Parts: sequence; C-alpha cells; structure tokens
Amino acid sequence: MDEEPERAKRWEGGYERTWEILKEDESGSLKATVEEILFQAKRKRVFESHGQVRLGMMRHLCVVIDTSRTMEDQDLKPNRLTSTLKLVEYFVGEYFDQNPISQVGIITTKNKRAEKLTDLAGNPKKHIAALKNAKDSACGGEPSLYNSLNLAMQTLKHMPGHSSKEVLIIFSSLTTCDPGNIYDLVKTLKALKIRVSVIGLSAEVRVCTVLTKETGGSYHVILDESHFRELLMFHVKPPPATSCSECSLIRMGFPQHTIASLSDQDAKPSFSQAHLDSTSGGPGLTLGGYFCPQCHAKYTELPVECKICGLTLVSAPHLARSFHHLFPLEAFQESLLELHQGERFCEACQGVLKDKSVFTCPSCSSVFCVECDLFIHDTLHCCPSCIHSRGEPRDPPAQSTELLREYSGHFGDS
Repeated sequence: MDEEPERAKRWEGGYERTWEILKEDESGSLKATVEEILFQAKRKRVFESHGQVRLGMMRHLCVVIDTSRTMEDQDLKPNRLTSTLKLVEYFVGEYFDQNPISQVGIITTKNKRAEKLTDLAGNPKKHIAALKNAKDSACGGEPSLYNSLNLAMQTLKHMPGHSSKEVLIIFSSLTTCDPGNIYDLVKTLKALKIRVSVIGLSAEVRVCTVLTKETGGSYHVILDESHFRELLMFHVKPPPATSCSECSLIRMGFPQHTIASLSDQDAKPSFSQAHLDSTSGGPGLTLGGYFCPQCHAKYTELPVECKICGLTLVSAPHLARSFHHLFPLEAFQESLLELHQGERFCEACQGVLKDKSVFTCPSCSSVFCVECDLFIHDTLHCCPSCIHSRGEPRDPPAQSTELLREYSGHFGDS
C-alpha cells in the first residue's frame, strides 16, 4: 500500500448528491427516472468506440473460472457457479459471433490447482458443451491464481506475435493459494504482452488490482447478475493492440462447401478431422464438407485451424465480420419525437415510434426506435436502410454481398 501514489480519500473530499438525480413522477413513482438511467447507459455503449485505433483482430483468450467453495454462495441465483457458467455460455456465443476468427480456451481452478476445461479452439459448440457438463461438478477448496495464470501463460506464449493474447479471470474468492511469488509471474506476463482482466464476484482484492494494472487489463466487481453480464459483454469487443504488436501476413484458406455426387465412382464417404479425436461422436461418414485447399483435409464447419498443415480456414463473411470493428458504424443522430416531421414508424421493425427520442441515420435519413438503434450498433453493424436502398453502406468495401445478405436477414425483406 505504501507504493501507491498519494491521493485524497473519498471521505476527505466533498460528497456527491447522487440522490438528486432520482425524481418522482406525478404518481410518486421512480420508474421513469430508473428507465432513463438505463437508457443512457445503453446509449453510452454506442458512442464508446476505439475509432481508428489499431485493434487486436485475431484474439486468443483464456477464460479462468473460479470453482472454489465460495462459488456455492447464493447471492447469485441459484448459486454463483450455476449463474457464472450460464453467463459464460452466453459470452462464448457472443464472442465468436463478433470475433469469428479468434479462439477461446477455458480453465477452472479449485483445491489449489488449475485444470483445462477446454483447449484453445474456435468452435463455440465445444466450449458450450463443456460448460453445460461443468454445472454438475462440485466446488471445493481454495483457488490458485498463480497456477491458473501459469497454465494460461504456457498456452498463450506460443501464439503468434500478431495475435492479441488475453486472460479473463472470473474470481469469487477473497484468497488465493499460490506455490510461488505471483508478482514475479506478473512481470513475466507483462513481458510476454499478455493482457489479464478480472471480474470479481465478492470484493476488490489487492493482488488482482496489481495484476490488471501491470498487464494493461481491467478490474471490475459485479453489483448483480445483470451487471455481471454487462461486464462480460465488455470483453466481446477486441481491445486496442499494443504498440509493439507484430505486423505480418497471415496465410488463410477459403474452402467452399462441396458435396460429392452418389453417382461419382471416385466419391468415398469419410470422417471429418474434427471427429477423429472427438469422444462425442458426430454425423459419422459423410460425402460433403469443407476441404483444405492445401492438404485436402476435411472439416464439417468453419472457422478452424487445419490439424494437418496448420492453415487457418475461414469463409469470406467470417473475415468481413471481424473487419467491422475497425470501421464502427457512426452513431445515429438523436432527436425528439415531437420535432420529427416524417412518418411515425421505425424503418427496421416497422413499429410505431412511441419513445420520446428517435434516431436518424446520417447517410440515408431513415428513422429508428431506440431498440433497433441499439441492435444495429451492437449486432448488425450496418444500416439496413442503406443496404435496402442499394446505396453505399457504412461498412468498408471489403464486406461482400454475401455478408450484407446475411445481415439483412435479421430484418427480413428490409
């Protein structure tokens, strides 16, 4: 604590009148004020973008989940473990939706040890299945930050220099049992450019503060389950790349899905490479799949790293999906509904505009409701009216017609 710079304590300064923002309506209810606070928090995410900052587009993330005895606490329903695993399942799905050419690995820690739940892989189904099975596991003992970080480091240090190497720790305990000096390990993580972030479920812990500060990560403590989910979603977007990140060409293959005809005498059913080492079975022998353009190994889904030649196999929409982070959609202009002169319906959902504010696309002047505005900026990343009118979309030219067709499917014909 003596190493911290001198700063004024909260109780030494002036107090904040936080209660003054709460105002009752005519019926004496605070509901309108609470809804306004939530609305402003949602809109804040739209304006928070890195702009033209260089981002780590190809990410390798290790998620460390504390499964010690503190995860049996019931402040999150039905308990911390079940709630955490459910939210991490949702996080994995969103992570791969926004970062389809990235990879995730999951580590659990209890009884002073750390174990791999899943290896680094780009298949979300594999991670989600492992998380579902982990709900039946028993919690016990103390966690070990040292062992967890060391296990994650041994995996991430072999990743290429152009990738973003990250560790996200979901920490429930207030103690950690470490076999060595964790501060020496923090120096090693910093030297390897591994960014460590922590989400605390109990209270702020000094060692986690030092860990995240030294490695350039973030540290937050949850308030409730909804806040927990928001903190997880904060890590879906790629972080700014470090100044010393390497710039290198990445060899990728773009295989097309092919199905051999039954009348073809040379066509032979075969197993996918993903199912040869899988214990969960699969579709078995099939005639079709994605074939690596370099070694002709077969896979049932993309993206994947070829087990034979190591080539990264993706589809063009996957690459374009990752590209939108570099060119975020411009925030729509907010205006009062009573001042709006045009038609009173949302261009996306075709619903009647009822909120006090409407949002206008600066390119095509189409008007949207608040929910569609958030969906367009958080999920779609392009204006559906711009695409429908066949004007120039806000997304970069690298996005293909196939991708735009996939995006516009969220809104049907519009």
